[in-house]
This record gives sequence, structure tokens and C-alpha cells, in this order.
Amino acid sequence: MKMSELGLVEYFSMAEALGIIATMFIVLYFSRKQTQALSVDIETKVLNDLNEKMQALTTTAIERPELIKIISNDQTNWSAELGYTYDILNTFAFVFQMHQRKVLSDNEWRGWLRWMKSIFERGKIKEYWEINLEVERWFDPAFEEFINKELTPAATKK
Repeated sequence: MKMSELGLVEYFSMAEALGIIATMFIVLYFSRKQTQALSVDIETKVLNDLNEKMQALTTTAIERPELIKIISNDQTNWSAELGYTYDILNTFAFVFQMHQRKVLSDNEWRGWLRWMKSIFERGKIKEYWEINLEVERWFDPAFEEFINKELTPAATKK
């Protein structure tokens, strides 16, 4: 009878050790996921801060066009309309980045995409994109490709 009791105690000790190890793996798994989410949150905050700074710079450029010479020697085509176009496109670029980082839900992205397509279909922004802007100087290549594949063809169909 003693031998079976010792065997039972050993089984319980092994089960307890396995339970502790399994708990440690679960804690490690969830803490890693939380760290990844925190990293995305920090990146999103940084991008948001940079976007706000870019919008402030664009606002300054619209209010004081004489300052454009600081960033571009070619001021012949500068206007408040062009500055506003850059501001809109910078906002679109920010939304696109948030979509790429999976910060926006699919529903939010579809709403933004619908709005962006509508603006390219109804406004002059497509004309500025294709003719007046030196896109490769100002925007991320992935965003440029997105505009050229998703928004300008939609505007051309209408």
C-alpha cells in the first residue's frame, strides 16, 4: 500500500510542475502580444504627432506663401489651392499608413476609401496629382502606388 501512495504523490508533484510550466508559457505568450500591441500604439502616436506637425507646416505655408522658398525654389505654381491639396494628400497618406498598420478597422478603412475615391472623382485633386505635383519628392512610394492603382483609375472611369 505504501508504494502506491508514493506513486500517487509523485504523479501529483509532476502534474503540479507541469501546471506551473504551462502557466509560465501562457503568461509569456500574452505578455509578448501585449508588448507588440504597445509597440504599434507607440508607432501610431509618433505618426500622429508627425502628421499634426506636417499639417501645421502646410497651414503656415498657406498663410505665408513667401516661406515656401525654404523648402522649394520653384514657387511659380504655388497657391493656397496647391497647399490645401498637399494637406489633403498628407491626411490621406496618414490614413493609408494607419490602414497598413492595421490600426483602422475594415469598416473605417472602407469609409475613408470611399471618401478618397469620391474626392478624386469630383474634385481637382486628380489633376494636381497627375500634373502639378512632384510626387516622388513628397510621398511614400507605397502611398504613391496606392493612389495610382486605386484612386486615379476610379476617377478616370467617371
